[in-house]
Amino acid sequence: MAANLSEALAAPAPGLPDRALMPHHVAIVMDGNGRWAQQRALPRTVGHREGAKTVRRIVQACTERGIGVLTLFAFSSENWRRPRPEVEVLMNLFLTTLRGEIRRLDNANIQLRFIGEPAAFPSTLQDYIAKAQRRTANNTGLTLVIAANYGGRWDIAQAARRASEEVSAGRLRCEEITPEIVHRYTCLADLPEPDLFIRTAGEQRISNFLLWQMAYTELYFTDRLWPDFDPADLDAACAAFAGRERRFGLTSEQIARGRGA
Repeated sequence: MAANLSEALAAPAPGLPDRALMPHHVAIVMDGNGRWAQQRALPRTVGHREGAKTVRRIVQACTERGIGVLTLFAFSSENWRRPRPEVEVLMNLFLTTLRGEIRRLDNANIQLRFIGEPAAFPSTLQDYIAKAQRRTANNTGLTLVIAANYGGRWDIAQAARRASEEVSAGRLRCEEITPEIVHRYTCLADLPEPDLFIRTAGEQRISNFLLWQMAYTELYFTDRLWPDFDPADLDAACAAFAGRERRFGLTSEQIARGRGA
């Protein structure tokens, strides 16, 4: 992580747009670990280990660029279908990475959060997830969100279930359920919705990631495989984001008037 966090936050990265045009919340599908390894005639698991190194670089880059929230899709609810040896390696990689990074993240003032269903993970991993979240809970720098055993449809379903429980308990009426009410029960309800979504490795889909939260998110796709993705690639995505007009249902003229043009 950055040696001096305050200096890193104060100094804009060269070539980047004005801070006001930077995304506050970036969400990334980290795709291409397996292909990276296969291109080098290496086991897919080597690609996952290299991908973990990229996570460290991109977390540091986001901190240096003043990005407030970074959400990474680490393991989807569908990834359990992968070959068992690969899943076991991923579980071990999660655990060893957490063990090695908790202190580093804490010292960098980064708050670590997990979204998804942790009950499916080995008990040791669940313990470290809880420990990491407790240790970094009061940090005020970058919020690093790890989506693990997460799916966007699951998120919406569990939000609907929790709202229905409120109705059953008499604390909510059916006619009071609005998108705003449902939003309260989704993961990340207390955080701003993603401004920029990045997917690596050339695939152009969101793969059941943050379906509720990304209604107005700007989408950016790159052919770079995740282990090769670096801060310059992040800067390119942020520059593309800065050049887009986000209308949120309004017209360009309305937005211009709102800016005083």
